[in-house]
Amino acid sequence: MDPRVWRRFRRNRGAVLGAALVGAVMLTALVGPLLAPVNPDHQFEDGLLEDGTPCAPGSRFLLGADTLGRDELSRLLHGGRASLAAALSATLIAVAAGLAVGTTAGTLGGWVDSLAMQVVDVLQSLPFLLIAITVNRVVSTPSIGVLVLLLGLLSWTSLARITRAKTMQVRELDFVQAARALGMAEARIVWRHVLPNVLGPAIVIGTTLVANIILVESAMSFLGLGVPPPASTWGAMLHDAQDMMSLAPRLVVFPGVFILMTVFGFNLLGDGLRDALDPRD
Repeated sequence: MDPRVWRRFRRNRGAVLGAALVGAVMLTALVGPLLAPVNPDHQFEDGLLEDGTPCAPGSRFLLGADTLGRDELSRLLHGGRASLAAALSATLIAVAAGLAVGTTAGTLGGWVDSLAMQVVDVLQSLPFLLIAITVNRVVSTPSIGVLVLLLGLLSWTSLARITRAKTMQVRELDFVQAARALGMAEARIVWRHVLPNVLGPAIVIGTTLVANIILVESAMSFLGLGVPPPASTWGAMLHDAQDMMSLAPRLVVFPGVFILMTVFGFNLLGDGLRDALDPRD
């Protein structure tokens, strides 16, 4: 990495804060399940009071119990891994698809470029939640794999457009024209000269995609369109807590704070990377 990029990143306080938040969330997702006191799916008889209200925080349950008598802390720690794994996996699919389509369209041009951009236009015009509801009804047993694939295949279009534009710009630079004049194969030009120049924007967009996908997954789970129970994601925890918002607001606050912190951190990190990788600086 260019030392100037690292220096610009370190001088950006927002970027450093975003990296710290992302690092904390990632660490929680990695080691959290190992620190979880109990099985997150186990329903404890003493987790609910006589009137059906979840048990409040105390020595038995540090963050209290949820609406089914399960340990809230254990579900938060396990839910972080599930939410981040889904978001990162979907982002990898989106980045790979966006890079492939954008680079191919920008390199070949002609009817390939026209067809690729028409596909992008069609996908961007589709209502995401309508597709999610349709898939949820068509697939008999929705799983986190189906959700990840759906999120990834519907999130690559913006990256494809930016990658296409950057590819077309890089192909006209002097050193690329010189390589082509010397007889270098087009595929090698793309691999050695085009891809290194489009990876920077792709990393920045991928970072913000993680935040967007976490929000979308949480919204889908809140609406009952996400991973079926008893799987614990932060969005699923918000869905389970709907009926207890007034009696036990902590059930909404805890996963909501983790979602907010994660999204805020990835957005700050993405903005910092964009500024650090800006060639004009």
